[in-house]
Amino acid sequence: MILLIQKKKLKKFDLDKLREECGIFGVSNHPDASALVALGLHALQHRGQEGCGIVSFDGKNYHSEKRQGLVGDHFTNLETLKKLPGNVAIGHNRYSTTGETSLRNIQPFFADLHLGGLSVAHNGNLTNALILREALVKEGAIFRTTSDTETIVQLIAKSKREKFVDKLIDALFQIQGGYSLILMTNKKLIGVKEPFGIRPLVIGKLKSSYILASETCALDIVGATYVRDVENGEIVIIENNTIRSVKPFLKQKARPCVFEYIYFARPDSLINKKCAYEYRKELGSELAKETDVKADLVVPVPDSGVPAALGYAEQSKKKFDLGLIRNHYVGRTFIEPTQSIRSLGVKLKLNSTKTTVKNKSVILIDDSLVRGTTCLKIVKMLFESGAKEVHVRIACPEIKYPDFYGVDMPTKEELLAHSRDNNEMCEYINATSLKFLSLRGLYRALLNKERNNNYPQFSDHYFTGDYPIKPIDRVEGIKIKQLSLLSGKSNS
Repeated sequence: MILLIQKKKLKKFDLDKLREECGIFGVSNHPDASALVALGLHALQHRGQEGCGIVSFDGKNYHSEKRQGLVGDHFTNLETLKKLPGNVAIGHNRYSTTGETSLRNIQPFFADLHLGGLSVAHNGNLTNALILREALVKEGAIFRTTSDTETIVQLIAKSKREKFVDKLIDALFQIQGGYSLILMTNKKLIGVKEPFGIRPLVIGKLKSSYILASETCALDIVGATYVRDVENGEIVIIENNTIRSVKPFLKQKARPCVFEYIYFARPDSLINKKCAYEYRKELGSELAKETDVKADLVVPVPDSGVPAALGYAEQSKKKFDLGLIRNHYVGRTFIEPTQSIRSLGVKLKLNSTKTTVKNKSVILIDDSLVRGTTCLKIVKMLFESGAKEVHVRIACPEIKYPDFYGVDMPTKEELLAHSRDNNEMCEYINATSLKFLSLRGLYRALLNKERNNNYPQFSDHYFTGDYPIKPIDRVEGIKIKQLSLLSGKSNS
């Protein structure tokens, strides 16, 4: 990751959940393109809350508006949208996995190339961005941002090919990682998925307009019809109300990110013709089959653990109840001014319904266990509220390995399961018992079949360490020392 210092700043608030990658949305051939993009980004807000941006094209000029914070705080008034005229527009919600948090790193990026303007919105992470960036800088390239997305723009600009799509393909053959892209030129709206299809991208249709989006929930909000997913290794080119496909890469078996099913995708988004909510209930059901225990109540950690807890309760025929209530008005920018206030921790977000859990044996369900610090506080809270037992059940396998494809998460050493066995983890969180869904159980829930050891059908490296794409920058040891030039403050 380009600026590791940024992650340290975030930890004081909460890095005990995997953080979403980013949300991207694009519209072609619609008079209200920017308004549709704003709505689409609003539906994708769960994928990134640090910043948002929209770039539009009116047939002659490009227009760009970028803001730090939430879509609803900036793109809901007509005055802002009037600054974004045109029938084509793309947008981006940012949660930084590389680069500092500043206005200059908010996407979409725009560049004026020899063939005309280009705007790019990127979801994911490049695993060789640092090596490429160093080589480009040595050749005279000038970078304005600390985001790996700008590397893609620089490679397109540097290509000697004549047509834009050929320039794009030239650039794509040089980059590695898990990514999906939406690009806008003065003639085309283009969507890209890398060869393993790790990061999501779908195609929608609204009358004569085509839409590209990270998830189907963003199509629903604008009344568009889901057409299909962009395939792994596919480039879709939308021009003059037509769409065509180019597949320049060697064919690979798809390896979509398993955490889209478990956590990232909004529950109402479709994945393989089924809502993410239904997959999560199935994970809970499999968890109950594998790890059921005598108890009075099944209690979810809201909101992420609710679907799995419902599936667990239905399968085990136990009572489901809300033993924890979430405060939805605590955002990531909440200021915890002193250590004594910070030590209150999770009560900023969650509180127990004391009369519900008092004198009860509780099965506590969550979708994942990352560092364990939040779970530790929740278990303590339940015991302080009078629970007799707290059996923690996690609806995915143990997370032992970090991600390099656009998910912001702790280092390997900080992951609770990386160097601890089950008993040690249970002791750390002070639970009565602790069990995880097995890898086989996860595959049964998501695919109705077990994992084939010769062919994992997801990017499940979080659990197995089986990375579909080699993290070149990490292997080569390129970290902060080559990037001292990137760590200056933004002038934006």
